[in-house]
Formats: sequence, structure tokens, C-alpha cells
Amino acid sequence: MKFAAIDIGSNAARLQISSVLEDEGVISFKRVEYVRFALRLGHDVFIDGAISPESEVRIFKLLQAYKLLMELHEVQDYAICATSAMREAVNAAEIITRINKILEMKINVIDGAREAELINDVVVQSLHPQKNYLHIDVGGGSTELNIYRNREKLASKSFKIGSVRLLEGKEKESDWDKMKQWISLQIVSMDGPIYAVGTGGNISKLYNISSEVNESKTMTIDELKKISVYVSSFTFEERVHKLRLNTDRADVIVPASSIYLAAMECAGCPSIFVPDLGLKDGILQMLFDRYKARKKA
Repeated sequence: MKFAAIDIGSNAARLQISSVLEDEGVISFKRVEYVRFALRLGHDVFIDGAISPESEVRIFKLLQAYKLLMELHEVQDYAICATSAMREAVNAAEIITRINKILEMKINVIDGAREAELINDVVVQSLHPQKNYLHIDVGGGSTELNIYRNREKLASKSFKIGSVRLLEGKEKESDWDKMKQWISLQIVSMDGPIYAVGTGGNISKLYNISSEVNESKTMTIDELKKISVYVSSFTFEERVHKLRLNTDRADVIVPASSIYLAAMECAGCPSIFVPDLGLKDGILQMLFDRYKARKKA
């Protein structure tokens, strides 16, 4: 049995197809196909407020290709979730309607709270049961923050601060202030140290570049600072050719690192855990849960 998750973000759109495996009652997902394409919808939306006709054509072609891949893999069920750029695009609804009419593929535009919830559903399983955590999920257009104590979510908030938004210079100083004030308010009642959990493609790449790759998938804040300075010392072309970053990663990775660091410093996090999970994993879990509910009905 296979499920597919499509995540249309502000920077890139991802398709992941996974098989469901069961071993002695324990369910896991094995990735059998993964495709990532840089749509860069945030470039349109954060500057002009709308998705351009050229970008609409790219969305259509990409979803058409994803649909063929899902048919080849004989996927049982799938879901498409779009986040910050689609949320803010004034013409998103009409584009979604046109695509659904031709391809019969429904795009679900989810708000920041739902995005955080889907990611949390898979991230919480990897957290230590007796620690405090600040979960930082940095996307192209927004950052979702969640506070955990003993695997219980205490608070959640979405902020209009993202890697593409920063790259385009479209963030507001007030949004930075709101994020820092929110973190400061949440940690007042926390006992003991607070550790960071980082999700998103940029933190995964920063971790892989670091010298602290280990079984615990954790690096110190000092190491993250060092890697951020190291990556920013290269030109865009050098990041592509020497660090071998994708072109759509090479320009957003530095602004993304500044968001993780700002949140960690505000909360006093000594280190960050990078479980390499994201929205696509949450969508897959949702699809499996939906499948189980249908079987029981």
C-alpha cells in the first residue's frame, strides 16, 4: 500500500510517495519516490501579491507530472497541501479551481495552525519524553513555532517570517518583535533547559554541512552559528559549485539560518535536534490515519 504527499511551499513543491510497512504491529513509512521542484511562488506573491500566469503554467505541468508518477506507483490515496504563498495570493482560489477542473486534483490551502499540527504529529514522536522543546519550522513564507513539555504541546504560533520573504526584503520588523515577544512569554513558565527542534530543508542542509553529524542528529548553537558564517562567506555561485547546493537553496539558506538562530537565542536553546521531518511526512501520517478510520467505519 502506498500513499503520496504533495507539499506546495513558497520556495519549492515536493512529492513524496511512501510504502506503508508493518513489523510486529509497528507502522513505518518507506520512501519509494521523492521529487522536489523549485516553483518559487513566494517570489511572485511576496512582491506582487499574486501568482503570475507563468507560475500557474508551471504548477499545472508539475502537478500533471506528479499525477502520472502517482498512477505509475498505484498510489492508494494522496493529498496536496499549499502553504504561505498560496495563502496570501489574491488569485489562488481561481487557479486552484482551474487546475481541479482540468486535472481533477484538489489543492488544499492550509493555515499556519494546520501546517504546524501536521508537522507536529510526526515530530512529537521523536522527542525525548522528559524535555522541554521549542520546535522551529522555517518555510519560504512563514515560520511555525511550537512549545513542548514532556511531549505535550503547550503553545503554537505562525509568523510571517520566512527564507524567501527575507530574501525579497518583505519581512517586517514588527513580525520579528512579535516572534521574540511570543517566545519570551512562553518560556517564562518553563522549568529547566529548552532544546530546539528544527524542521525544514534549510536546517537539514545546514546540519549535513556541519562537522557535528551524529546519531543523535543534534548540533550545538555554536556550531550552527559557525556553519551560518561559513556558508554566508561564499558567493551565490560558490555555494552552487563548491558547496553543491541547489540554486533555489543557495540563496535562501543564509536568511533561513538567521531565523533558526534568532529563535534559539531568544529561548536560550543550547542545541538543535534535526529529525529530517516536514509537512510531507505529516500529510502521509494523516492519509494513513484516514485510511484506518475508513476501515473501522
